[in-house]
Amino acid sequence: MEFTIDHFNINVLDLEKSLTFYEKALGLKEEKRNTAGDGSYIIVFLGDGTSAGKLELTWLKSQKTPYNLGDEEFHIAFKTLDFDAAYALHRKMDCICYENKEMGIYFINDPDGYWLEVVPVR
Repeated sequence: MEFTIDHFNINVLDLEKSLTFYEKALGLKEEKRNTAGDGSYIIVFLGDGTSAGKLELTWLKSQKTPYNLGDEEFHIAFKTLDFDAAYALHRKMDCICYENKEMGIYFINDPDGYWLEVVPVR
């Protein structure tokens, strides 16, 4: 029996702000959207156009305060062929929250405070 990762879900407070961030910072584009008939939620799947895995953003109408992200001990990692250009973009966006130069990686924060790791293709 084999399994592959289909998607990873995170909940967001401001869907449009998150969609803008993920497209600008990581080049992810909306591939599918599900909206509840009663407007209570919107689910948007983002993709990178090359891999099968998706990032699922869930917006809940009832959520009015930022999500509790605990101790930020989890993250999503993104690989890039042009690490230096990615770093320059994220520095310009002022979203780098942690760097580990020895490991050659860094992390950015999305609008909800989720940590996203950026690693070079090695």
